[in-house]
Amino acid sequence: MSGSSRIVAVLGPTNTGKTHYAIERMLGYRTGVIGLPLRLLAREVYDKIVAIRGPSVVALVTGEERIVPPRAQYWVCTVEAMPEGMGADFVAIDEIQLCADPERGHVFTDRLLRSRGTNETLFLGSDTMRGAIAALVPEAQFVRRERMSQLVYSGSKKISRMPSRSAIVGFSVDNVYAIAELLRRQKGGAAVVMGALSPRTRNAQVDLYQNGEVDYLVATDAIGMGLNLDVNHVAFSSLTKFDGRRMRPLAPNELAQIAGRAGRGMSDGTFGVTGEAPPLDEGVAQAIMDSRFTPMKKLNWRNAALRFGTIEALIDSLEVSPDNEHLIKARPADDLNVLKSLSQVTEVVARASDGPSVRLLWDVCRIPDFRGISHAEHASLLEVIYGHLHERGSIPDDFMARQIRRIDRTDGDIDALSKRLAYIRTWTYVAQRNGWVRDESHWRDETRTVEDRLSDALHDRLTQRFVDRRTSVLLRRLKQKEALLAEVNDKGEVTVEGEFVGRLEGFRFSPDKSAQGTEAKALKSASLQALAPQFHLRADRFYNAPDTEIDFTDQGGLMWGEYAVGKLVAGAEPLKPVVEVFVDEAAGPDVEQKVQRRLQHFIDRKVAALFEPLLNLSRDEELTGLAKGFAFRMVEALGVLPRAQVAQEVKDLDQDARGALRKHGIRFGQFTIFMPLLLKPAPTRLRLVLWALSSGLQEFPEAPPPGLVTVPVAKDAPQGYDTMCGYRDAGERSIRIDMLERLADMLRSEDSRGGFEAKPDMLSITGMTLDQFADLMQGLGYKAERGEREKVKPVPVEIAPETTTDAPEQPVAEDNSAPDAPTEDVATPAEASAETTDSTETADETSAADEPEVEVFYTFTWGRQRQQNRGPRREQGQGKGKPRGKPQDGRKPHGKKGGKPQGAKSFSSRPPKKEKAIDPDNPFAAALMGLKDGN
Repeated sequence: MSGSSRIVAVLGPTNTGKTHYAIERMLGYRTGVIGLPLRLLAREVYDKIVAIRGPSVVALVTGEERIVPPRAQYWVCTVEAMPEGMGADFVAIDEIQLCADPERGHVFTDRLLRSRGTNETLFLGSDTMRGAIAALVPEAQFVRRERMSQLVYSGSKKISRMPSRSAIVGFSVDNVYAIAELLRRQKGGAAVVMGALSPRTRNAQVDLYQNGEVDYLVATDAIGMGLNLDVNHVAFSSLTKFDGRRMRPLAPNELAQIAGRAGRGMSDGTFGVTGEAPPLDEGVAQAIMDSRFTPMKKLNWRNAALRFGTIEALIDSLEVSPDNEHLIKARPADDLNVLKSLSQVTEVVARASDGPSVRLLWDVCRIPDFRGISHAEHASLLEVIYGHLHERGSIPDDFMARQIRRIDRTDGDIDALSKRLAYIRTWTYVAQRNGWVRDESHWRDETRTVEDRLSDALHDRLTQRFVDRRTSVLLRRLKQKEALLAEVNDKGEVTVEGEFVGRLEGFRFSPDKSAQGTEAKALKSASLQALAPQFHLRADRFYNAPDTEIDFTDQGGLMWGEYAVGKLVAGAEPLKPVVEVFVDEAAGPDVEQKVQRRLQHFIDRKVAALFEPLLNLSRDEELTGLAKGFAFRMVEALGVLPRAQVAQEVKDLDQDARGALRKHGIRFGQFTIFMPLLLKPAPTRLRLVLWALSSGLQEFPEAPPPGLVTVPVAKDAPQGYDTMCGYRDAGERSIRIDMLERLADMLRSEDSRGGFEAKPDMLSITGMTLDQFADLMQGLGYKAERGEREKVKPVPVEIAPETTTDAPEQPVAEDNSAPDAPTEDVATPAEASAETTDSTETADETSAADEPEVEVFYTFTWGRQRQQNRGPRREQGQGKGKPRGKPQDGRKPHGKKGGKPQGAKSFSSRPPKKEKAIDPDNPFAAALMGLKDGN
């Protein structure tokens, strides 16, 4: 090059503006070339220059990308792809300290020694290169640039406490993925940047970070190579890395190169460690902050004067050792290793028989091993490519199409897409080489299209896996103290800023269950803040909702449609329950009070409507004395009282008191004292809830299905449950108390001493079979004696046709003592009679033998002991001589032998007692008056 060319080494730490300075210097000339260490950085610089000068004068050349307009003036390249012999006015090499890199150092050293601009040459890099550059390029001038901001060591921090706008550095793919996954769960997500990513994927990921969609970046040491990002803090997850041969600790200058990404422009930055990385040694940390490192004394070098006569000559020239004390022979790189492997293949040796063939072989060997599968597989692929190029002059189109078609798939996970991207990079590199394919434009577009498609798919997978957009958006808005917009659809699904965050169930927010840990807390916090206006709107709508939209459950819950909005708790009185609302604290006290008032209004009106007779009874001021006390007992018992519990109180009531109570609908039954209106399903259901609340039950028993006369006895039910349901337990089944009183009326006419059988009406009223009825009667205190007898068969009466002879009429035995036992399907006496007829006809048709049919019957007698050998006390208001049913407290029912009712009877064995006045409300009053008149 011309001796007038100016060579300048611009050295200093990171964030000194060296790359920006080089771009400005290059654009001051008519032509220029800048070599950069990474394909990603080359693309970034290319985009900057295009924005300044336009795409028509800017070229981009990397191993896998080639954009060269016809009037290109400025060439942006990776260092390996820098064109030689162009005679450009300006040449710059960035990150020149990579001359010491074991893998690529020899390329940078070659550019340091041989690349020159006709007017100016710049070497950009670390201060550690000053001595080596001065020794190898004596004419170089040095410019020291100071960092524009401070870099401070902040020690160790957990990832969960990592400040926003942080970059966490890992040194393996697995490590990077693990950190990104943790950040997704705890911080809403992270962008991922690795050197293996395509520029398109990398740019898309960086955009996620730069535009604030995520506050964290997880990267390999690739970010240390000049990538300009808005990073405030850099944290190392490890202090060692695999350099291709072994795990080794990172040198202080390598740590500084990466840590220097923190703090851009005039903004200060910090660096530290995280995860399993130990704290930095104090001396190392201080050296990074002060940018004081051990100077580089040895640079990697490989001979550039290659001989292409034979393969052996080429290998020998590549293995020449340097003759300068500042240079060391580079270790064999991938290209040299592949060349040595192919030199053992007979067919390759036969083809590489002259200089051009050997040069072609060397060009093929320099195809990078993007796939990284194995050395043998890479060598095998290059052997095939070399065979095509040597034999045909280019790679066949059908071969290229097959290779690309296999890769052109966007299904699969991150690893699968990453592998396909690595594979397509090989064919992208091949398509970029001049003359290697017939239609270069077509195959460059084809490989670029596939790479872009795979890059977009990989970006989507990375985002799906490592970015929770919902959480990151909400956290960002919260941090910026912006108002969040929440929407709730008719299904209760809540979206905040368009992201689904959970469901609003009544007045409680249920976060999306897929969120866990810190993510769930952040999600709920942001969501509740955004939902504040929705809570007020919903509370207004609820307050004005009709009672038909609100209901209570058997467990005391209060529902608004399908949503639980509160529950009932015990109040001072059974009929005055209190409401406890289900409202999120974030909704505020106003919403809570409004919901509480509306629910209290609902339950108060429900009690007033369903228990109106009972409330009227409690408010009747005309009741006095014993009647008022008995009314209090009824209200306290919610309208249903077993007579045994109040036997003495009932005995003490006079006819006037009973009459006053009957006016309120109270019925004094033989077994239960109750208000028939309160036995309906709706009051029964509410009564059970109120009773369970006042009894302090943890689990509320449910009401029996409505409309059933008998139900199975509830096992393990709390005491008093059957009464609150409006039933009485008797044997294996419980019978409804109003139907039990009707049965008691029937039993009064029976001879309980001598024994009686069940009448069809008794079975009909209970809806039971004879066996079930017997169990019921035993539960009521009767003895049931089972027996069998010959069934008397009634003769069916038939009208014979005129052509037949009349059959002799069979006498029918009449049995007035007991009805036939009905089957389970019998509900009425008529059906029982029809069944008997049917069975008789069937027996006549199917059996020629006249065998007697046997029927089962039960004889019922009172089974409890008499008290003090006296008959039961006659209830006040009941007519003399009138048969009575079974009373409470073990007393048996009284009736005349034979079971037939008789008229009024006077006793001459003792003087008659003075009779009390007949209660006019007594249903038997008219009959009693008639009996008195008859006497």
